[in-house]
Amino acid sequence: MTKSKAGRKGQEFSLEFRQQALLRAATEGVTTVARDLGLQPAQLYSWRAQARRHDQDDQAQRLELAEHARLKREVARLEEENAFLKKAAAYFDLAPDLRTPI
Repeated sequence: MTKSKAGRKGQEFSLEFRQQALLRAATEGVTTVARDLGLQPAQLYSWRAQARRHDQDDQAQRLELAEHARLKREVARLEEENAFLKKAAAYFDLAPDLRTPI
């Protein structure tokens, strides 16, 4: 894992570095990994919170897309049903009245 920019304050780390650090922290512990990488544990906790928010945003977007697809299918089904009912209504309007006694 390499740091993308050097410097003490406002140091930025690559996405890969952060992901690897979080993977290590999950198995080795936040304090140990932070000490090994020269970071504050709070930085790892912050990265973990950001990753979780990002995952939740992705999941919400997937759910929204699934709901959109379901609604499109429902609209298509209802349009087909409506077209069928219009044809049936037109057919029965043209047919002789079957309810009158012979």
